[in-house]
This record gives sequence, C-alpha cells and structure tokens, in this order.
Amino acid sequence: MKKMFVLSAVALPMLLASCTQKVTIDHSLPTYEVKLDQQRQSLDGIGSALTESSAYVLACIDPAEREVIIEDLFGEEGANFSLTRTHIGACDFSVEGKYSLAPQPGDTLLESFSLDEDKKGFEKSKYSDVVDDGYDLYNLMMDVAHVKKTQQDTVLNIIAAAWTAPAWMKDNNKYYDKPNRTGGALLKEYYGLYAQYLVRFLQAYKENGVNMWAVSPVNEPMGNDGSWESMHFSPETEAEFIGRYLGPAMEEAGFGDVKILGFDQNTFEAAPWTKAIYGDSLANKYTYGMALHWYGSTYTSFPEVMDSLHYAHPDKMLIHTEGCIDNLGCDPWSGVSDPQGFKESGWFGNDSFWWSPVCTDWAYSTPFWPELHPAYIAVHRYARYIIEGFNNWMTGFTDWNVILDSNGGPNHVGNFCGAPIMIDTKTKEVYYTPVYDVLKLLSRAFRPGDRAVYVEQDEVMKDKIIACSAKDADGNITVAVLNTLNEPQTINLKLGDKWAVVSLSPKAVKTVKIKL
Repeated sequence: MKKMFVLSAVALPMLLASCTQKVTIDHSLPTYEVKLDQQRQSLDGIGSALTESSAYVLACIDPAEREVIIEDLFGEEGANFSLTRTHIGACDFSVEGKYSLAPQPGDTLLESFSLDEDKKGFEKSKYSDVVDDGYDLYNLMMDVAHVKKTQQDTVLNIIAAAWTAPAWMKDNNKYYDKPNRTGGALLKEYYGLYAQYLVRFLQAYKENGVNMWAVSPVNEPMGNDGSWESMHFSPETEAEFIGRYLGPAMEEAGFGDVKILGFDQNTFEAAPWTKAIYGDSLANKYTYGMALHWYGSTYTSFPEVMDSLHYAHPDKMLIHTEGCIDNLGCDPWSGVSDPQGFKESGWFGNDSFWWSPVCTDWAYSTPFWPELHPAYIAVHRYARYIIEGFNNWMTGFTDWNVILDSNGGPNHVGNFCGAPIMIDTKTKEVYYTPVYDVLKLLSRAFRPGDRAVYVEQDEVMKDKIIACSAKDADGNITVAVLNTLNEPQTINLKLGDKWAVVSLSPKAVKTVKIKL
C-alpha cells in the first residue's frame, strides 16, 4: 500500500550550531524558537478511549491477535498510550445502549449496582461475527491494565465519564429523548445519590485492580439534541453538584486523589463553565480542570481560547477528552452532498483517504460554518490539535474509540466515526489507519510528567508549519512539527543561543529529540 506521507522521529545528539561558533545562519528560513525560559504545564499524556464498541470489535477476532493489537496500542514497543477514557454506563458507542450500572428504579441504596453490564459479553447466537463471547468492556479494561503492569512504563491515566445518570434519577425518566431533543436533567433529590453512584464505580474497578485517574460527572452537559445518552447540567448546577455532592463524597470514600474534570464539551464554549465552577469556592476546591472536545472546528484548536482559560485560572488544567472523524460511514443528511463519493470510494485500508483533504463534519460537504469546518486531512487535524494544544496549556489528548469496525461502529444510534485501528468483523482484516501512526509518534514523544516549553511560531508560516516542545526529566527537549504544505520545507529551530536546521517532508509530522 503506497504511503501518502512521512512520519518520523529523529534524535539530534547536539545542535548543529551555536551563536558562539563561526557559522552562517540562514535567516531567510522560517524560525521557530523554543523559549527555554518559558516552561509551562506538566503533560498528562496522549491516548484513545476504551468503549464497549471497541470491546465488541475485539471480541470478533482471535484472542492471540487481540493481544498483539492491545500491545501495539498500550505496550512500550507500540504507541504506549498513557491516557485513556471510558464510559460509566451506556454511551453512543455502546452496542445496544440504554443501560446503567444501577438499573432498579427507586434503588436509593444502590443495591442493584454492579459491573454486570460491563462484563456480560456478546452471545454468538445474537452476534454472528463474535469469536469470543466472553469478552466485553471489563475484559478490555483488564487487558490494558495488565499490559501496563507488566512493563517498565506503567503510567495509565484513565478518565471515567458518565453520559447520563440512571434514567430513573432524571426528570424525564429516559436515557435520552430524541423527539423532544433532550437528555433530561438530574433530579435535585438525587444529586447525593448520583454522587454515590459515581463513587461506587470507582470502588468497583479499584476492587478489580484498576484505579481511575479522573472522573467527569457528565459528558457534554449542554446536550446533543437527545440523539443518544445524555444529561443536562447548567454551569451553575454542575458547580453545585461537584462542590456540594461529588467532591465531598469522593473525599469521604477515600478517592480524594482522583481528579474531577468539569464541562467535557467543546473548547470554544467553555468560558461560562470555568466562570461558574471556578467561581464557586467548593467546586473550585475539588476540580482539577476542564475537559474539552474539539468539535467546534476542523481547522483550529482555538489556542486563543485555551490561553484565555489558562490565564483566567492558571492553577487549573485543560485536557482534551474527545475528538474523532465525525459521521464516517453515515449517509449524508438531507440537503448535504457527498461530492467526493466517500461511501463509494471507501476509507477502510485506503491510506490516501486519511491523508487527503476530504474529511468533513456532519456527513461530508456541509454549509454549516464553512470558515470553521472546511474539508480537512484527518492526520493533520489530530497533529494540529495536539501540537497547538500543548503549546497553549493543554495537558493531555484523548481520541475517541481506540478500535472500531470497518464502518466506524458498532453504534446503537448510527453515529459512526473513525478510529486509530479499524477491523472488518466479517473478514477479520485489521487496518491500522494513519491516525494510529500519528498518535503513536506523538504519544512516544511526549510522556506524562514532561514539561511543555513554549515555542514561538514563525509569524509568516505559523498557520502552515506548527510546532510545540517539551522537556523531559533528563533535560532533553522534544520538538514536534507539522508541515501542512504539499512541498518539503526547511526551518530554523532556535533554543537559547543554539540553532538547528530541520528538514520537513511534504504534509508530514516530525518529532526531534535534542540533547542539550
């Protein structure tokens, strides 16, 4: 299969020149300066999410091959993902959806709480493609945790996010309500009980050897028009829930070290939530930072918004918890066209699709906000968001759905999307998409605990060539650069009084590790 790009990692034992040496620096080249005196946030890692849909796809292949894939994702010789996310109860990427971990209505003692839904497996009589009917989300979590425990680099920061409380705790008594375009809201009388429900989840997995790193009270509190599992909070009610219910409940149960993330929706819409949550003294005390999604634009990560959020609350973190290629495998909506013939030309096993400017949101060509949602190159979108984000106070990046089938599912509401690895559950063909390659490159380059170092972008080329950097515990500097142009480029890299010249392939992502 012909590759459409170059992904590369290069180590430079020393920089090519310093200002004290008699060398000629070509100042006509774009210059990117690593500001060694501007160390910023500590990084939390890069990774992808563990969902029931991912577990289903893995249940459709031979266990031996499944083991190799999990090693390729989380093992030290693979992508070595250090950050992941999972769902508490059902989400859109559940196979059938509409379930909770406390299913009995009115169960105020949570006597019906269990991980049974995460452990139930997929019956071969019902799911004909399944090879291992005992495999499910719980097993996937255990497998990933086992990989980390058997290697030297054991870091695995798991974010657990709920899409909704059990339906019986909500004002509409439903997981979601598409006709009325709402997910419903948590009843005030159940604020304390829902906090205990989330604590029970933390306890249940801890008892099985898996410790959660962070918890999000609800995914997308602004809602999704009732399209799948959801639950509404306002900025003020989420602040109240975190500060007066969830934070104290976690602290009392011995989970005070588990981080609480607020918001969990689009970056550009976060400001009212930071104002309300951080403006509440109790919620501020318990909240580690804001969880952000990238869906506001296919072009930008909104670095100016990240900057403003940070400078308003410099002690709080910004962490990206969800992003994907929307509507891969979906039919175009009414009034929306498919000029590229996406469904016919295909993306499975087709590298050129992922490295061409043909991906769009909302199913193909769309009139919605074209200045923010132009057609994009899938890998560039991932690289750009991570690089811009790390340069502007983001601490970590989590992709959505680590593995999906060849159609971008399964998904019980038809909300298909792309993934780092996609597998045809019928033929058992495994396809490592180029998204896997770029996430692997950057995950291996930037590790938890590394300290971001601000990179001043070249003023002329900053929208075309984008760079970030971080310093590791040994003092080494890693720089990542995305060249979005169709031609090779050469840039100057300046670090204090030292310089390097870095060559970039067309449309490529490159990392450079520099030993100062």
